[in-house]
Amino acid sequence: MQENELRALISLLDDPDNEIFDHVEQHLITCGPEVIPLLEETWESSFDPLSQTRIENIIHRIQFDQIKNDLQIWALQNSSDLLEGLLIINRYQYPNLDEDIVHMQLAELRRNAWFHLMYEMSPLEKVKLLNNVLFREFGLSGNTANYHDPQNSFIHKVLETKKGNPLSLACIYSIIAQKLDIPIYGINLPKHFVAAYIEEELQTPLFYINVFNRGQVMKHDDIYSFLKQLNLSPKEEYILPCSNVAIIKRVIRNLMTAYDHIGNLEKKEEVAILLALLEE
Repeated sequence: MQENELRALISLLDDPDNEIFDHVEQHLITCGPEVIPLLEETWESSFDPLSQTRIENIIHRIQFDQIKNDLQIWALQNSSDLLEGLLIINRYQYPNLDEDIVHMQLAELRRNAWFHLMYEMSPLEKVKLLNNVLFREFGLSGNTANYHDPQNSFIHKVLETKKGNPLSLACIYSIIAQKLDIPIYGINLPKHFVAAYIEEELQTPLFYINVFNRGQVMKHDDIYSFLKQLNLSPKEEYILPCSNVAIIKRVIRNLMTAYDHIGNLEKKEEVAILLALLEE
């Protein structure tokens, strides 16, 4: 559709006839992200609250449709890239973020660890190095003051505030580790997501890492005791590395809980739609 045709459509957004508006809205939504700059331009020049609200809702619908599409493609074709999955979820709240910022921050953290990494280091020494770089030097920590804050689930906010929940911290930790060829992966432990250093030949955990507690090393017995407290048996899904799709599903569930906690049921229901896409 030509720009002049789009502008003509957008000019009808203040029409009081709901039938006309519904037709215009659907037409603009089907145009996809390419129409957003024009909608934003119109919003900025408009003094009509009704038009502005309608524009905001249309932009959100377009962006949400794009997120749904991106998430489905990621799950089918690119789920080996955990960071991309996290960035897709990030776009739900921050669609206009320059994602290069996240890539550059993670690259810098990787570089800071790489400078001190030596081939002969033991697994425990490598974890100690990561702990020093991420927690002591960079300052990452668990957000104990506001555990249910939705921001804990958006990777760029966690890197910006340096505070997150067990899952977001473990994601950053494992992403940096894997960029350094250190085999640390997420463990979908109920109630408290952790990471583990994986014995690559056996594909089993050598030990576990409580990233929320500044990289505390945990033994197998610690995990079994924790599960016992929850009256759960040590199933493989709780003690072995989980898939990136499972991680993103847990990120989404955390967001649903967070939005429920602050009473934002509209966002909770929208995020539930994303979860349903991954469970099909």
